[in-house]
Amino acid sequence: MKFQDLKSLYELPFFELLARAREVHDVHWPKNEIQLCTLLSIKTGGCSEDCSYCAQSARYKSGVDAERLMPKCDILERAQAAKENGSTRFCMGAAWKGVKKDTKRFDEVIDIVKSVSKLGMEVCTTLGELGPEEAKSLKDAGVTAYNHNIDTSPEHYPNIVSTHTFEDRLNTIRNVQDAGMSVCSGGILGLGETVDDRLKMLEILSNFNPAPESIPINKLMPMPGTPLAGANPVDTFDVARTIACARVSVPKAKIRLSAGRTALSEEAQALCFFAGANSIFYGDKLLTAKNPQSAQDLKLLKKLGISPQSPNPEMESPEINSELPLAPQNA
Repeated sequence: MKFQDLKSLYELPFFELLARAREVHDVHWPKNEIQLCTLLSIKTGGCSEDCSYCAQSARYKSGVDAERLMPKCDILERAQAAKENGSTRFCMGAAWKGVKKDTKRFDEVIDIVKSVSKLGMEVCTTLGELGPEEAKSLKDAGVTAYNHNIDTSPEHYPNIVSTHTFEDRLNTIRNVQDAGMSVCSGGILGLGETVDDRLKMLEILSNFNPAPESIPINKLMPMPGTPLAGANPVDTFDVARTIACARVSVPKAKIRLSAGRTALSEEAQALCFFAGANSIFYGDKLLTAKNPQSAQDLKLLKKLGISPQSPNPEMESPEINSELPLAPQNA
């Protein structure tokens, strides 16, 4: 969608916007289901990047200690527990700028991915920047989706991060798409951005080719010691409006209600689900931030009559639309 179309959509009366989004959702996602994902930090802290929202940056005194890559046996134990608890996607995140082929670190990750992929869940990784060879190796090892958020608009991005560019993010996403992996890419609300920044972010995401398989919408959880520790909270209605616009602009994507759910009441979460969110991170911890407990999540879903979605480890990447240009390489 074009920016002006998104702006007109966003500015609709609230219930009219939600009705539009719900109509689109019911056409493309007729089953009353939600995807349950588990996110595990397999390498925490000590990151060289300066993302101003992230407690894992080595540049900030956030209280998060740098750790080595988790042993494979521990990761497999957590993955098996996630599967038994109902998760259909297991996402592994590592706090570093990126990974390079033919290094000990990358070889260890590939070995871990191969083992996790045998458990019958969808496998997602978020490992920072990727080149074409690294992306292909991850695909061959069994990764079904790669998470690489664009966070905000190209214009606002330099205010949030200086150690890489917005175009760097797009280059990694292009490499992931070319390797045949699905792209999981979204943004964070509450970075000091304007509504226009959020809509420009959605404009870029909606014009990816292939389209994103999933779009996480994160509500900033200000982390102590980071430059955004004192950021103002995002209004719940703004979160719901953004989710609704994401649903309309990328109808076939899973829209994931991600970080920040601890700050949302059950009623607020239900509103976001009605607006088009059909995926959540599920478990007791989300990287370095707390996440609603699994039992509470299942209780809420039962109240709403929503069932967990079945896993699809053989999931194919969305197809390229030959009538559209490939995802933009320049911001």
